[in-house]
Amino acid sequence: MKPQLWTHARLVTCATGAADGYGLIDDGALVCDGEQIVWAGPVRELPPQWSTVAEVHDAQGALITPGWVDCHTHLVYGGQRAHEFELRLNGASYEEVARAGGGIVSTVNATREASPEALYQQAQRRLKALMAEGVTTVEIKSGYGLSLEHERKCLLVARRLGQQHAVHVRTTFLGAHALPPEYAGCPDDYIQAVIDMMGPLKDGGWVDAVDVFCERIGFSLAQTERVFQAAQRLGLPVKLHAEQLSDSHGAALAAQYGALSCDHLEWLSEDGVRAMAGAGTVAVLLPGAFYFLRETRLPPIAWLREHRVPMAVSTDCNPGSSPCTSMLLMLNMACTLMRLTPQEAILGATRHAAQALGLHDRGQLVAGQRADFVLWDVAHPAELCYAIGANPRQHTIWGGQPQKEITP
Repeated sequence: MKPQLWTHARLVTCATGAADGYGLIDDGALVCDGEQIVWAGPVRELPPQWSTVAEVHDAQGALITPGWVDCHTHLVYGGQRAHEFELRLNGASYEEVARAGGGIVSTVNATREASPEALYQQAQRRLKALMAEGVTTVEIKSGYGLSLEHERKCLLVARRLGQQHAVHVRTTFLGAHALPPEYAGCPDDYIQAVIDMMGPLKDGGWVDAVDVFCERIGFSLAQTERVFQAAQRLGLPVKLHAEQLSDSHGAALAAQYGALSCDHLEWLSEDGVRAMAGAGTVAVLLPGAFYFLRETRLPPIAWLREHRVPMAVSTDCNPGSSPCTSMLLMLNMACTLMRLTPQEAILGATRHAAQALGLHDRGQLVAGQRADFVLWDVAHPAELCYAIGANPRQHTIWGGQPQKEITP
């Protein structure tokens, strides 16, 4: 196949060290050869050979960004939890709902009862909605099966989604998400069961990383460390649901194990920020959950900036605290609720989100990166964070290939 040349675009390169944060290039050109970007820069500097050997596409002034990387989702699950949403609006807290048998465990029951095909069809709808707004890479966590049989089922569905759609799927094993009913009162025994699941799941090729919900309604610091130690023995990178409802000191522990990311972080301490900075751990901000749970304590954005911790932004698509499939809405909420700048939000959905998944071959429009990018009918990148309920996506290019129309 001939190289592909895109001309007359405004490129948002998200390049490391860009003075304006965006890496904006007016009247830019982008050359793809196969699945890789081989050149990006101003049209006036385009090497002459590309104009003669490449298939040319006139972007007609469209803005081009890297494809969004949604680095924290729980797309594969059964059922829904609108009733719990109603309970919270009538005064019950998220923690009270969970302790009364709702929350994660209610989704576990629905997920265990669902067939792989039913789970696939439900998750496919969510995935298509994300793709329709420019997502080209997505992380999908397990954690609603809580047994080897059902965790494997969910991870198989996640892998199938990546095989049958023009999107790259990374899978994360979140067996330590909640205590299943059959282990009531025996959390340490369940943690051992989680550890026992890891080897077969890794051997089957179903897992790219391991996550834990470290919280007073989840698992303790000591139990989290047991999971991290087991992941380390298997050569699997770790991530952490950290400091969402309280300061459990999970971020500092995760940093000790070189965690790819710590996510949520509303109660993150400055000591935790320092530990993450030292380990190169990404802070994943989840404004959908912050909004949906009506939280009032913001993650410590000023400390994260001060210590230069990369900040990613993600949907946290899940049935209980962020039933959201809109990255564009997350960009807006990251700015309006968490006070990120548009530059920070867009880097958070591209370069920093890719870093949160341990992926260094995407998230920037520079030579050597994957040719995953999106054309938008806007003049300036801030517009992607500004409008609420709008979707100005024109085209998605995945692996260098224009994709057919994507409908949710």
